[in-house]
Amino acid sequence: MARSFGIGTKKVGLPPGTLVHVGEERTEPVRITIFDYDEDSLHEFCPTSVDRCSDFRDSPSVTWIDVVGVHRPEVVEEIANCFGIHPLVQEDVVHTEQRPKMEDYDDYVFIVLKMLTSPDEPDGDDGIRSEQLSLIVGRGFVLSFQETEGDVFDPVRDRIRKSKGKIRRRGADYLAYSLIDAVVDNYFPILEAAGEELELLEDELLANPSTEASQKIHQMKRDMIFLRKSVWPLRDVISRLARGESEIFSDSTAIYLRDVYDHTVQVIEEIETIREILSGMLEIYLSTISNRMNEVMKVLTIIATIFIPLTLVAGIYGMNFDYMPELHWRYGYPAVLLFMTSAGVIMLIYFRRRRWI
Repeated sequence: MARSFGIGTKKVGLPPGTLVHVGEERTEPVRITIFDYDEDSLHEFCPTSVDRCSDFRDSPSVTWIDVVGVHRPEVVEEIANCFGIHPLVQEDVVHTEQRPKMEDYDDYVFIVLKMLTSPDEPDGDDGIRSEQLSLIVGRGFVLSFQETEGDVFDPVRDRIRKSKGKIRRRGADYLAYSLIDAVVDNYFPILEAAGEELELLEDELLANPSTEASQKIHQMKRDMIFLRKSVWPLRDVISRLARGESEIFSDSTAIYLRDVYDHTVQVIEEIETIREILSGMLEIYLSTISNRMNEVMKVLTIIATIFIPLTLVAGIYGMNFDYMPELHWRYGYPAVLLFMTSAGVIMLIYFRRRRWI
């Protein structure tokens, strides 16, 4: 797991609306990409100055300003001020440990969700990588704020550039839906990879339960808890949007949001299923280890039980008394050995008949 939710301590004691970046420290420059389009035209470019963003404040076309990098609060503040965004919203954008949520400010809607990257993707790491995605959806514009390079929006950009589907004919609310849908759809490959890893882990657990298998189970349980914390609040966010609680999202777009809601519920159910399977696998592991230990203890107990009477006999005839009749008997030694061997064999037969071995 690359990161987990937490509560930033940098803002303790500061007044509300203070912009302080909370999250992983970064030094790379902030990248801004602007898509301004309608059904007939598209203007895509990366401005060299933040001032260019204000040119699209009252644009009749749809404007998508994609900002990669929130570690420079002054850049976020300048862009947000161009569109009249509340300081508390700006504060949440640079505070990258927010839980998924939706806030309606009448003129725009502020949405926070978690964009996840599978470890087998080029920009992934040893675990599921998470970054906060903040969307500000207004009438005619969408502002998206990401933490790092690399996202799941390439299909959306491709549809805009090639005028595929309805995206160029619809408003900013449909663009916001498309971005949310891309994020939710990317949860499925992550769960699919987790399911494949689960099958391999189950085979390993049944064939050779080891400490490594136990560690993998615990790691996957932590991953599923992390995914649940990322997806569970999102269900409420999309539900509120689909119910039409905000005037920014039209009724025609709400139909598509209901489909995203269904996908979100499906993701949550899959996560819960994997968590239950992992709990069962952990119980199987502990039970298998316990049974293996019981088998070992049974063997040791049988060996100890057989040697107790033999040790008794050897101890008796190991005493150095002068008046022990058997010490001077010619066949005493082989007789004692025969008795000890017979006792061991009889005990083994008895244990076998009782099905203890």
